[in-house]
Amino acid sequence: MYFVEEILYRALQIYVIVIIAQILLSFFPSAPGTATYRVNVTLRRLTDPVFMPLRRIIPPIGFGGAALDLSPLVVLLVIELILMPLVRP
Repeated sequence: MYFVEEILYRALQIYVIVIIAQILLSFFPSAPGTATYRVNVTLRRLTDPVFMPLRRIIPPIGFGGAALDLSPLVVLLVIELILMPLVRP
């Protein structure tokens, strides 16, 4: 059972890094065809299947001319709740 827990723990850690990278890249505009654009598209393909159901439930918070998407924050919190019991002292 320890092996399965270790794989789950590592996979969730990697997914957290993917989410954070996608959040950071979303702040920078990228033109189609550039390397940044391709990385952004790849990261969105990895994160959007998880974010889209939450986006239907939790609307973005608007302030001024911008909106803040809370779905990545919710996913990160859920991942942390899953990781807590897997962390061994």
